[in-house]
Amino acid sequence: MMIQMTSKSFTPDSPDTAGVVYIVEDDEAVRDSLKWLLEASSYRVELFESGEMFLAKFDPNAIAVLVLDVRMPGMSGLEVQEHLIARKCDIPIIFISGHGDVSMAVSTLKKGAVDFIEKPFDQAALRSLIERMLQEARQRKLKAEKRSLNDALLSKLTPRELHVLERIVSGRLNKQIAADLGISIKTVEAHRASIMDKTNSGTVADLMRVVMNANRTPLKDNNMN
Repeated sequence: MMIQMTSKSFTPDSPDTAGVVYIVEDDEAVRDSLKWLLEASSYRVELFESGEMFLAKFDPNAIAVLVLDVRMPGMSGLEVQEHLIARKCDIPIIFISGHGDVSMAVSTLKKGAVDFIEKPFDQAALRSLIERMLQEARQRKLKAEKRSLNDALLSKLTPRELHVLERIVSGRLNKQIAADLGISIKTVEAHRASIMDKTNSGTVADLMRVVMNANRTPLKDNNMN
């Protein structure tokens, strides 16, 4: 739904400065106004006068929020959104528009936009929204980094260790794993110790967290039976 900002919105707490606010707006006066507003609140800001310039220069891996005008010469804000979707870039988008358009707002929100606000917008409310989006983006970044770290840990395991891991996470005992794989209990214990060491796991609960919070699925990836 379209959100009309009001002057009664609260002023946000100190902003999360670990990130960047990209502003894509063809109107120089609006760009400069937003830059002044956000830099005064300690945000790092990068300005672009067109969607083409933004897509050519932005960092898709940055912790960021995109403030994007809907109607611009050349590539529209909606087209920029489509390009980001095609690139599988999940940067949060706040659309701004001087034209009330309910159907357009609904369309952008369905495609993943965070909000759709009309000019003139309330400054405090915009700062608050940007702050929240940056905080959420930072959390997503931390989770992604954790998943990548867990992927790296799991990649250290040998095929046999992955077979043992499959059974550990399913709750089977050492003697059951030994029977399943046709190996001795001592061999299972050795594999288990190696798995715990390679994944930096002190307990089975730690090991489960590594497996559950990884991008890859090592058990399926290795075609284990």
